[in-house]
Amino acid sequence: MALDDVAPPARGTVVHKVLNNNVVITIDEHGRERVLMGRGLGFQLKPSDSLDPDKVEKTFILDAGDQGDRERQLLTDVPYPIIEAVTRAVDEAERRLGHHLDRFFTMAVIDHIQFVLERLDNGIRIPVTNMPELRVLHPHEFSAAQRMAAAISESLGRELPTEEAVFLTMHLLNATRDEPNGTAALLFRRLQHVVLTVENGLGVKLDVDSPDYARFILHIQFLLQRLVSKSMLRSADTSFFEFAKHSYPRSYAIAEEVKAYVRAATESELTDEELLYVIVHVERLASQVGANSGGAHGGGENEPPVVP
Repeated sequence: MALDDVAPPARGTVVHKVLNNNVVITIDEHGRERVLMGRGLGFQLKPSDSLDPDKVEKTFILDAGDQGDRERQLLTDVPYPIIEAVTRAVDEAERRLGHHLDRFFTMAVIDHIQFVLERLDNGIRIPVTNMPELRVLHPHEFSAAQRMAAAISESLGRELPTEEAVFLTMHLLNATRDEPNGTAALLFRRLQHVVLTVENGLGVKLDVDSPDYARFILHIQFLLQRLVSKSMLRSADTSFFEFAKHSYPRSYAIAEEVKAYVRAATESELTDEELLYVIVHVERLASQVGANSGGAHGGGENEPPVVP
């Protein structure tokens, strides 16, 4: 469940602290602080009073130390409707993705949504790119994030900005990916940099809904993953590379910029075979731009070959 539910309290459970009308703390048989939440659960209760277990909606063990203090403060300060809306949305996301989302994820989203609403109340909206790469690379997480944002909006009667789906997707990726040291987030930032390099080289914003764009994104993702696993494509035959290099000079120049970025970011050198595929994909994007604008944007007259 969204907040690492443990067994519900027994009747006669005594209140240790009342954080607010909806959140109380008890002490379990092991001496640990247990947080219990529910609408009106703490109303008119005092320490040493017995609580009504039928009102408890969520319960979890509070961490010791600074982490527990932060969680306790968050649950004290954030209005309960936000906590309720987020926990329900997270429960739904768990079912959609078939992946457990722990309390740390839920707390992060509660804190995030509270901050978003505070900014909106003050007339502040932070613009953010739509990050269309997310829809291509992580469609399930992006869809779950869109549903989370919609569910939270419905529960609170507040319209969240459309970009919240992007932020929630990133939260989901951080929570569901097992790569160490933020590898997934790092690869995504590098992919974004490559996309920006290509757009700057072509002087356009790419059509994020086109099949060629999706193929390009997936190829760059796999290329970056091959760099991590040190399994880059290699070939003894350089004739096709030399053909592409001379036939598509602009796409080759952009590919060289990508190669320079990869070298600076990863201290790895792209092979000619890897560079060849970058050239071909960039040329297909350039041809797409040319077709849409009615002009020729490719570096040569040859139609670039289809690449899976």
